[in-house]
Amino acid sequence: MDWLFLSYFLIIGAVFGSFLNAWIWRTRVGRTIWRERSVCVHCNVTLGIIDLIPVCSFIILKGKCRSCKENISCHYPLVEIVTGVLFTWVAYYHSLYLINPAPQIIRDCILVSLLVFVFVYDLYYMEILDRVTTIPAVILFGISWWLGWQEWGAMLIGASIGAGFFLLQYLLSKGKWVGGGDIRLGLFMGIILGWPNILVGLLLAYIFGAVAGVMLILLKRRKIRSEIPFGTFLTVGTLVAMFWGTSIINWYMSLL
Repeated sequence: MDWLFLSYFLIIGAVFGSFLNAWIWRTRVGRTIWRERSVCVHCNVTLGIIDLIPVCSFIILKGKCRSCKENISCHYPLVEIVTGVLFTWVAYYHSLYLINPAPQIIRDCILVSLLVFVFVYDLYYMEILDRVTTIPAVILFGISWWLGWQEWGAMLIGASIGAGFFLLQYLLSKGKWVGGGDIRLGLFMGIILGWPNILVGLLLAYIFGAVAGVMLILLKRRKIRSEIPFGTFLTVGTLVAMFWGTSIINWYMSLL
C-alpha cells in the first residue's frame, strides 16, 4: 500500500473536515458557505491563513481565538481528525478490492462528509436537514443505478425499510418517538446500504444508542425520559454497515 497515497487522503479529509465545521455553523446561523470568508464564531473577526490550517491551527493558537482569546471548541479539530481518518480508510478499503477504485472512493468520501455533517448537526442542534439527506439520496439512487453500483430493487427495498421503519414509529407515537428527520435519514440510509445491509445499519444504530443512553444515565448526564440525538447513532450504524455489513450478515448466517 502506498503510504503517500493514504497521507494525501488524510490531509484532504482534514481539509474537508474544516469545511464541514464552517458549513455546519453557517447553516445554523443562516450564513452562506460560498461567498464569505471564515470568521471567529465569538468576535466575528475574519480569520487569516494561520487560523485555518486543519488541526494545526488549534494547536498553534492553543485552543483560543487569536483576536478575542475566547476558547475554540475542541469539536473543531475532532471533526477534522475524524474526517481525515475516515477518508484515509475509504481510500485504503477500496484500493484493496478494486482495480479502478477512484469512482467509489469519491462517492464514499462524499457520503462520509454528509454523514459527519448529520452526526455533528444532530448532536448539537437535535435536527436533521433535508439538504443533506433527501436530496443526496435521490442523486445517489440515480448515479448508483446508472453506474451499476447497486441494483435498483435493493436500493428501493432498503429505502422503503429505512424510511418506513421510522414513519411507522412517527405515526404510532404522533411524532413523540421520532421526528421527520429520522424518516428522511432512514431513506438515505436505505439508498446507501440497500437490502439487506439496511437491517445491519438499523440494528447497530439501536445497539450504539442503547449503550450510549445507559452510559449517560449512569453518569447522570441524561434522565431516562431525556431525548437523545438518534441521528448520530444512525450515521455511525450506516458507516459501519457500509464497509462491514455483508461480513456481519455472513457471520450471523454462519451461526444458524
